[in-house]
Amino acid sequence: MTEEISQREYIPGLGKHFLMPLYDAAHHVFGLRAIHREMITLAGLRDGQRVLDVGCCTGNLLRTTGKLYPEVELVGLDPDHKALARAGRKARRAGVDMRLDRGFAQELPYPDGSFDRVFSSLMLHHLDGTSKDALFAEVTRVLRPGGVLILADAVHDNHDDHHGHRPGGMRGRMREQVRDNVSGAVSQLIAAAGFTVEPTRTMALRIGGKVGIELARPS
Repeated sequence: MTEEISQREYIPGLGKHFLMPLYDAAHHVFGLRAIHREMITLAGLRDGQRVLDVGCCTGNLLRTTGKLYPEVELVGLDPDHKALARAGRKARRAGVDMRLDRGFAQELPYPDGSFDRVFSSLMLHHLDGTSKDALFAEVTRVLRPGGVLILADAVHDNHDDHHGHRPGGMRGRMREQVRDNVSGAVSQLIAAAGFTVEPTRTMALRIGGKVGIELARPS
């Protein structure tokens, strides 16, 4: 599986592989810690539950979760081996136990009914439409009865520049996929996949932009 992943294209955390060392600095500058805290609060975690973070990157959401809920089992998935290595080092320094797996959101490598909560933080816009549909089908499959999806992604109020010039490459595709997230679009997409979705919680980033947080349960 490692060879397959290494040959498969994906969009890394900041859009370019060489920017990975800057990911945690960007996380701090943009104020994503507050977003993660809100996601954890909405999850309503209890001791003994099992949590998956899809697209965990360097593990910031899992690390914060582990500090607040040391009796919750943490699993992170990401295709970027460098991000996972960084996540592992940070977890060890923080004394937080987590399992980190290399894989794709569209093909979660876990049995049916494996998790009580599934997180996804600012990862959805890395996926095209077909991959988003596959992700939600996989989340439905791996959630236990009563399980919850807590997903955060960038949102926009309108299509102002959606039809303008489209830059090429992975980062260009990621920007275009962010522009697809006009207000209400993400919750509608999740609902269309068979989830019951609560009203979107919107939070402002420290530097520009907004993030919508969705809480959804398989119907």
